[in-house]
Amino acid sequence: MNVLYLSTGFWEALIDSRGIFLEASKMTLALTAVSIFIAIFIGLFFALLKISHIKILEWIANVYIYIVRGTPLIVQIFVFYYGLTNIWMISGFWSVSLGLAFHNGAYIAEIFRGSIQSIGKGQTEAGRSLGMSRSLTMRRIVLPQALRRALPPLGNQFIIGLKDSSLAAFIGVSEIFAVATTKGANTFDYMTWLLVSAIYYLILVFLLTVVVSLIEKKLSVSD
Repeated sequence: MNVLYLSTGFWEALIDSRGIFLEASKMTLALTAVSIFIAIFIGLFFALLKISHIKILEWIANVYIYIVRGTPLIVQIFVFYYGLTNIWMISGFWSVSLGLAFHNGAYIAEIFRGSIQSIGKGQTEAGRSLGMSRSLTMRRIVLPQALRRALPPLGNQFIIGLKDSSLAAFIGVSEIFAVATTKGANTFDYMTWLLVSAIYYLILVFLLTVVVSLIEKKLSVSD
């Protein structure tokens, strides 16, 4: 009886709540897109610091990565939320976006570092022999190849970032998980609404996986 009720209630909840969950999905996608966009620049910056062979810059990059890896993401988001609001008014959306960007940037930095260092030194030497500066060689020769190699692990990190956006619920941002827990509290039926939220997350992860795969195929064809 309980199984039958759960099955029936699940499908009714899934259909009847599609409007509010679609809006929540837009918020989840916005959080993911903004945070990943910022994180890519953060990650590239710290990756270049780490391979700079300048001790102080390497140390700064290592400290940043250590802090991110050594502290929970929820703590980082709360630090951004409560810390930044003490300086100026900032919305929950931007607090979470910056917190996620700060967090993902460290992992993306390691992805970029590995992909850049995987490019043979001969590529750099060839660019220098053509009269290119070190920075120009990095931009035109090394980074385009490194980006292709980094795309599969970057895709995985993007998916992790999408799922981590659920932590925005803890500071009142109305994304998928927040809507599900609110519905659960109002109806005293958390299981049904958590299952509904899982469906939306699975759909978003599937769509993101397809997009990354298409980009990979396009880059492989261009090679």
